[in-house]
Amino acid sequence: MIKNPNHPKKGSSIKVEPIRQKAAIERIKASLLHNGNYRDYCLFTLGINTAFRANELLSLTIDQVAHLKTGDTLELKQSKNKKYRAVTLNKTAYDSIQQYLNRDWNVEWKKHNNTPTPLFYSQRGDCLTVPSVHKMIKSWCGNAGLKGNYGSHTMRKTWGYWQYKRGKPLPLLMEAYGHATQQQTLAYLCIQAEEVREIYDMEL
Repeated sequence: MIKNPNHPKKGSSIKVEPIRQKAAIERIKASLLHNGNYRDYCLFTLGINTAFRANELLSLTIDQVAHLKTGDTLELKQSKNKKYRAVTLNKTAYDSIQQYLNRDWNVEWKKHNNTPTPLFYSQRGDCLTVPSVHKMIKSWCGNAGLKGNYGSHTMRKTWGYWQYKRGKPLPLLMEAYGHATQQQTLAYLCIQAEEVREIYDMEL
């Protein structure tokens, strides 16, 4: 049997990466829309715009988001510490929800909308699972030409990576992620030493 060179050694793990290329993000979005896959487009867009964990996103029901507008607050219980975390819905996230609901949900839900219905359903009609999302994201990233290790945490990490690149203060990202130190946040976002040095390149 040929061993997978990327398989982690016993007791260690391969770190899942953020998407560092804006063009790759756009390729993934364009591919999902081109294929008419509004469920996955919505899942991906929400993931990289809210930093909720995959299992938190999968806990969403239609009634939680159907009436939200841009600028409204989406609040979910975090799976790790059981505390609620509120996120302001931006226009990109709002549009992705509306595209999905307007195309993939029919009058049957409207007839039974008193019953919480999973937003992200599987082909079997039940809720998507985290392992399924993990495989989906690996596939999307591979099809977008990305080399590396990607999975369900990629969406959450991508949000933080681009917030950092835009100059958002590390303490804010620490708070969002619930990290104890800046080093923990940098490691989580796979920020390399060279990238940290880049912030000192500007001359005053």
